[in-house]
Amino acid sequence: MHPKSLFLAALALSGIASQAQEAGLFTRERRPPAAPAAATTDLEGRRKALDTLLREHWEHHLRTHPEFASIIGDKRYNDRLTDFSQAAIDRDLAQAADFLKRFEAIDTTGFPEQERLNQELMVRQLRLELEGARFKDWEMPVFQNTGIHLDAPQLVSQLSFETVKDYEDYLARLHQLPRAFDQTVALMRNGMRDGLMPPAFLLPKIAQQCENLMAVKREDSPFLQPLAKLPASFSGADKARLRESILRAVSEEVLPAYQAFADFIRKEYADKGRAHEGLWSLPLGQERYAHQVKVSTTTGLSPDQIHEIGLREVRRIEGQLLDTARKLGFQDLKSFHASLQNNPTVRPKSRQEIVDLYARYTTQMNAKLPQYFGPLPKAGVVVMPVPMFREKEAPAAAYDQGTPDGSRPGHIMVNTGDFANRRTMSIETSALHEGVPGHHLQFAIAQELPGLPPFRQQGDYTAYIEGWALYAEQLGEEAGFYKDPYSYYGHLQDEMLRAIRLVVDTGLHHKRWTRQQAVDFFHAHSGIEEVVVQSETDRYISWAGQALGYKVGQLKILELRDYAKRQLGEAFDIRQFHDQLLGAGALPLDVLDRRVKDWAAGMKR
Repeated sequence: MHPKSLFLAALALSGIASQAQEAGLFTRERRPPAAPAAATTDLEGRRKALDTLLREHWEHHLRTHPEFASIIGDKRYNDRLTDFSQAAIDRDLAQAADFLKRFEAIDTTGFPEQERLNQELMVRQLRLELEGARFKDWEMPVFQNTGIHLDAPQLVSQLSFETVKDYEDYLARLHQLPRAFDQTVALMRNGMRDGLMPPAFLLPKIAQQCENLMAVKREDSPFLQPLAKLPASFSGADKARLRESILRAVSEEVLPAYQAFADFIRKEYADKGRAHEGLWSLPLGQERYAHQVKVSTTTGLSPDQIHEIGLREVRRIEGQLLDTARKLGFQDLKSFHASLQNNPTVRPKSRQEIVDLYARYTTQMNAKLPQYFGPLPKAGVVVMPVPMFREKEAPAAAYDQGTPDGSRPGHIMVNTGDFANRRTMSIETSALHEGVPGHHLQFAIAQELPGLPPFRQQGDYTAYIEGWALYAEQLGEEAGFYKDPYSYYGHLQDEMLRAIRLVVDTGLHHKRWTRQQAVDFFHAHSGIEEVVVQSETDRYISWAGQALGYKVGQLKILELRDYAKRQLGEAFDIRQFHDQLLGAGALPLDVLDRRVKDWAAGMKR
């Protein structure tokens, strides 16, 4: 899983076509016929206009999302936090409408193919943003798995602390956290007024997370971790000043802000939570969920169609699971699942064992990458445990991207909490999903692609990103991994999890299932451990539609692979196919379909 905001914006188009051609990025690009001299002048002016507008939009995005700017290594806004006020939201929407009008006004006739696509993708993203504004999702800004109370400490691990100014900028952000919490509370009060509330049963979890963070020992506080690595090159006076200032800010501003937020949740917000789990119970519920499905899958599939795809995939994977269980000596899945409860070989013996297994499987796949891919990224990836205060609601693993310049590697964040009740069976497939050849490979390659504008290097289409990562798990099987039958079973079970998501997500938000119905479906069709069943079900309730992208995206990639193999026959090269999938950044599935089919047609000429 890769939790990430939607990134829009800009680029430097000058020379993009020649750079991409030299890099082999866009193979067999169809170039328009040469234009007359007068038209050429107009063409150059229109290309420059798009270039300028994309640059302007990118700068606007970084300026209004300073945390994201920091994550990708742009330190110009390191001393700022996002303005979460309603006034700022209104300004951003007005600006988005203005940008959309200006982008739509640019005639891309005669543009190189990828420049036309830059405009197409930008217009598409802005339209989606404006279409979704009527749902006022910003009035439900906090859940048990996302929100300022979790994002603020997580950001600390994604910052670089190398200079005195890095620490001073961080201190400035700490001073702004109370303001950010106050603005978030104001939005939540608007949600109470408008009937836009998360489910009531989830809300005490948010307050508990805040209290857990406040209760950690000082040396374990995520906000104080930068003090543990003060560079030796700093003067004694700077070290003392920064240490004292940061300690005071955390104790006198940050922790009181968390306490006030927890009090607001418990005393004012929690008992106003909605009674039903599904989005159907909110204002414009049906339209709201349809929009979420459209954003997540980048398709025109309806919730009913996705539900049926999920049921079909569940039946298919159940057959594979049963075959594997029988090879292990069990007659049915029920007896196999029961045996896992008392099988110590599938349980980690410590927190560190979980981290070590992820690292081992990541290293194992790194050696195989040249067999399946052409260009490989320079950026590395490391395995890190999820902070203890957020273990209960965090997924088993997630990926945090590194910086485009490789100065900070990507992070595979693994949940080591309650390790005695977890299993090791799915770690191998999860390592492939989150690391290589999954999220890390895809994101690192995209960020390093020459000639791509920044908004495409940082593109975020769930069906593409998560579909690729799920497809990457299958590549592990082709590469000869999952030699342990229990690990192979864990691989199949993780695919079953993604199939169940199609059924459960649409069940909850479209078919009006209860939470217990979702849990019962998990138990009826998988042996997934209870801690995962519970956290996953809550995730689908709070993050409606997001989980649909995994299976929908994977199935599209497999469909395109089969298509390319049929078209090219013996000329099909898996490395070239993968390079086409990864060679233009994240794309909507319909655009990816067009790209692969154009490539296959070009290869046949």
